[in-house]
Amino acid sequence: MDHTLNQKQPATFTDILRVRFKNVLDPIGAFLNKIGVTPNMITMLGLTGNVLAALLIARGQIVWGGVVVLLMGPLDAVDGTMARLRGAPTRFGGVLDSVVDRYSELLILGGLLIYFTGLQDSLSILLTYLAAAGSVLVSYVKSRAETAGFFIKGGLLTRVERYIITALFLLLNQPMIVIWVLAVLANFTAFQRMWLVRKMAVEQKDLIS
Repeated sequence: MDHTLNQKQPATFTDILRVRFKNVLDPIGAFLNKIGVTPNMITMLGLTGNVLAALLIARGQIVWGGVVVLLMGPLDAVDGTMARLRGAPTRFGGVLDSVVDRYSELLILGGLLIYFTGLQDSLSILLTYLAAAGSVLVSYVKSRAETAGFFIKGGLLTRVERYIITALFLLLNQPMIVIWVLAVLANFTAFQRMWLVRKMAVEQKDLIS
């Protein structure tokens, strides 16, 4: 039985940004493709940059870590643009991009965890754990739902919103705000997506209880 819901869903903030910046990203992606750079190279460059950002944050250089996070974020859009312009995005590239996105988020939160551990701040350590759990679960719920045939893309705090919040408040030297927002709203978004899946299941009479 095909559980996929064909109902058109409203555009997300990510969709809006993709349309707004298409005229900027397309020339960049076309140029990189022309000189022989591959989308996977850009993906791995982003991961490398986030390793550097995590190290800076762990050492207490919060603002500089925020600068690197800010610079690495657009690469996540560039690699996808390059793949689209090539006309044949690979399945491996899509998996690699998703895995690197999760690692990148966890690296930054790992840097914050080391930073707060050095301060012996128990509350911040707990919040960092909750932020990491919520960030991973937002993506996991979407992936697991799609495996079951339920397509969802909405939610309050998706990858782009989490990136903007993280970069902004690191630049403002406010790491506590980063983990408070992510700990609360990322987990809220995971539950929100579960509710959306349940709603689809009810509409399709695919729910026992």
